[in-house]
Amino acid sequence: MVSDKPPVVFDDDNPEWTDADFARARPAADLLPPEVLAAFGKRRGRPAGSDKTLVSLRIDNDVLERFRATGAGWQTRINQALRDAAP
Repeated sequence: MVSDKPPVVFDDDNPEWTDADFARARPAADLLPPEVLAAFGKRRGRPAGSDKTLVSLRIDNDVLERFRATGAGWQTRINQALRDAAP
């Protein structure tokens, strides 16, 4: 029987973390200076004060491709099309 899982490799230079290792771990924001963190850009996600809700919606591929082909802002244009079509 052949397994699809990769073989387990034991590496002294990169040992498995223990519970104590995880307890000592800190986020990069705690370790890097602000000017380095600023180089990574803004965080993604909903802007502060946004009144929009994230939903999952199945849209036909051809419709999605047509909106995406219009370039940046295609999601806003889908939102406007839905608003225009709403009863």
